[in-house]
Amino acid sequence: MDRRVRPRLASLSDFQFGAVATETIEDALLHLAQQNEQAVQEAAGRMGSFRETRIVEFVFLLSEQWCLEKSVSYQAVEILERFMVKQAENICRQATIQLRENEKTDSQNWRALKEQLFNKFILHLVSCVQLASKLSFHYKIISNITVLNFLQALGYLYTKEELLESELDVLKSLNFQINLPTPLAYVEMLLEVLGYNGCLVPATQLHATCLTLLDLVYLLHEPIYESLLKASIENSTPSQLQGEKFISVKEDFMLLAVGIIAASAFIQNHECWRQVVGHLQSITGIALESIAEFSYAILTHSVGANTPGQQQPVPPHLAARALRAAASSNT
Repeated sequence: MDRRVRPRLASLSDFQFGAVATETIEDALLHLAQQNEQAVQEAAGRMGSFRETRIVEFVFLLSEQWCLEKSVSYQAVEILERFMVKQAENICRQATIQLRENEKTDSQNWRALKEQLFNKFILHLVSCVQLASKLSFHYKIISNITVLNFLQALGYLYTKEELLESELDVLKSLNFQINLPTPLAYVEMLLEVLGYNGCLVPATQLHATCLTLLDLVYLLHEPIYESLLKASIENSTPSQLQGEKFISVKEDFMLLAVGIIAASAFIQNHECWRQVVGHLQSITGIALESIAEFSYAILTHSVGANTPGQQQPVPPHLAARALRAAASSNT
């Protein structure tokens, strides 16, 4: 009996740049910028609280096992993030209402709601991956049988009806708005524009490194953004208020995209780094200092903060100044 052939993952070589008209690119870039501005303005205090390393790693590994393209894994993380935030907000809202009525009843209901959320977390996570796969239906959709078999292997015995109810829970909670923008869309759009602007580093070459660094940022979300916060305020001990104000930065996918591309350019060809950063600043309007600080935060967690000869770590805000100066000297 022949062995079942595993579906082929989308190859990086399949991705083509320079095949879209400039007018279309301009419209798409403007649309992404508007979406990003709205997301930053709507950023709430609890946003990002479910982009934890273990959760993201689980989604990435599951997507890889099911041979899904990279965009699906990022989409699944964003769907899960927004869904879980909504669920947490609903629990808090219900608990507040019940507290006014009966404190004892509230305590019992609060525990019941939390247990229900925890018990169904894996089911909801898998539903988010399955929904994300349906958004890229041109490539591969994960069937209910595949999902149920996976859950059974983990010891979860769900029925097809429960799986469908889980999908519906996610859809209703997000008002069926699950086609969420991901940082990858911003990265690929900016790479497309860089190609037309005569970037010295080929877009296809940058694209491969960008995917690796984007995975890294998702997996090390909190440490990287903590480094960025310390660099931006030039202080190693940010206050609670500064941390709360920084929440909107975590939802700024345009800023993340330029940081990813700048860091990739530094890794690929550091001699062309200033030119790439200059192009990114011209395209997005993001300050050179911000691009340099973000790229340094990413590089710190990818290739290390210290050179082999250094014995003491360099404070993030001081090290970032070197990149800022380098970027500014290009203007």
